[in-house]
Amino acid sequence: MSTDFQPKSEFLRTLQERGYIHQCSDLAGVDEKAAAGELVAYIGFDCTAASLHIGSLVQIMMLRWLQKTGAGKPISLMGGGTTRVGDPSGRDESRQLLTVEQIEKNKDGIKQVFTKFLTFGDGKTDALMTDNAEWLTALKYLDFLRDVGRHFSVNRMLSMDSVRMRLERDQELSFIEFNYMCLQAYDFAELNRRLGVNLQMGGSDQWGNIVTGIDLGRRMGTPQLYALTSPLLTTASGAKMGKTASGAVWLNADMLPVYDYWQYWRNTEDADVGRFLRLFTELPMDEIRRLEALDGADINEAKKILANEATAMLHGREAAERAAETARKTFEEGVMATSLPTIEIPRAEFDAGVGVLSAFVKAGLVASTGEARRQIKGGGLRVNDVAASDERATLSASDLTGEGVVKLSLGKKKHVLLKPV
Repeated sequence: MSTDFQPKSEFLRTLQERGYIHQCSDLAGVDEKAAAGELVAYIGFDCTAASLHIGSLVQIMMLRWLQKTGAGKPISLMGGGTTRVGDPSGRDESRQLLTVEQIEKNKDGIKQVFTKFLTFGDGKTDALMTDNAEWLTALKYLDFLRDVGRHFSVNRMLSMDSVRMRLERDQELSFIEFNYMCLQAYDFAELNRRLGVNLQMGGSDQWGNIVTGIDLGRRMGTPQLYALTSPLLTTASGAKMGKTASGAVWLNADMLPVYDYWQYWRNTEDADVGRFLRLFTELPMDEIRRLEALDGADINEAKKILANEATAMLHGREAAERAAETARKTFEEGVMATSLPTIEIPRAEFDAGVGVLSAFVKAGLVASTGEARRQIKGGGLRVNDVAASDERATLSASDLTGEGVVKLSLGKKKHVLLKPV
C-alpha cells in the first residue's frame, strides 16, 4: 500500500498502520465507502478441515476491524459449494475431493470460531454468515455456461498464477480445479445481487480470483466492486504461518488445547513480536511500539503479553490466564501442572506396557516412532523430567506421579500428560 495515501476512514487507517494491506483495487473508493459506513465485505472460507488454523486469522481480524470501526457489514462466506471443487491456488497438486457429508461436518467445526471475533445480528454493521452451496448447487450447467461462462477469457485464466505455475511445472490441473476461479468470481457477483456486497478481502494468493470477480461483476452489470488483500505471512525464519513441526495450529480447542495455542504465541521469534502484536491483538499502537522496543530477556515479557492477548481473543480471558499460569508453574517453578494438555489411554493398554516410543507418538509430541528414536539419541525426550535414554523402555505403574499421570516432554517447552483411565 502506498505510504502517500492518507485514509479518511478509521478502517483503512487501522489496516494501514497495523500492516494488513498488500493490494487494493481502488484505495480511494474503498476509503470513501468505509468513511460512509457503506462497505459490505466478505471473505470466503472453504471447508477443507474441521477447523481453521491461524493462517486464516489475518483475514478474520480484517472482518473484525471492519465491524469494530463501523465501516460496514462483515460477511463470512462458508464454501460449502466451492469446497466440492477445490481451490488450486498455491498448491502443486490437486486437493483431495471430500464428500458432501465431510464438507458439512467441517463446516460445523469452522463456524464456531466466528462468534469469538464477530457480533452477528440484523443491524447495519452486524455480521452475517452465508454459504455458497445455496446458489452454486442450484446452478444448471448449460445456463451457467451461457449466462456466466461466456464472460471468462481462457487466455486470461491460463495466465493466473494458480494455473500458470502448475502448467510451467508440468503438473496436472484438473478441469474441475480450472473452474474454481469461475465459481469464486460468480460468488462475488451473486453476493452483490443478494446482499449488496461491494468488497471482497482475502490473502494475496487470492488476488487473481478476486479481480476476476470484479471483472465478471462489471460485465454482468453490478455496481462497482472492490478488492483488498493481505500479505501472506511467514515467520522471520521463513516458516509458513500456522504450521509447526507437530502440525497445524488449529483455532478450535478440540483440535488444539488452549495451552498449546498460548505456547505457540509465547514461542514467537523475537523479530516477529511487533508485527504479530499489530496483526493479532487490539493493543493500542503506543503500547505495541513500547513492547517491540524491548530487547534481551525483556522481550519475553512482550511475548507473554502477545500470547495472553491472542489467546484471550479466541478462547476468552480466563482460559488465557489459566494457560499462562500453567506455563509459569511448569517453567518457572518446575512443578507438575495438571492443566497441561492431557491424553487419555485405556488403563488395560497402559498396564500391558506402553513402549516409550509409542507413548510420545500417542501424545502427539512426535509424528512417528522413528522420530522418537532420533529425539532420544539427541537427548530431546524426557519422562517425568528425566531424559529418556532407552528406546526399548516401557511405561508402567511405577512411572505414574501422585496425580496418576506420566509427564512426557519434547525439549523444554512442549509437555503432555499421559493419563490411564
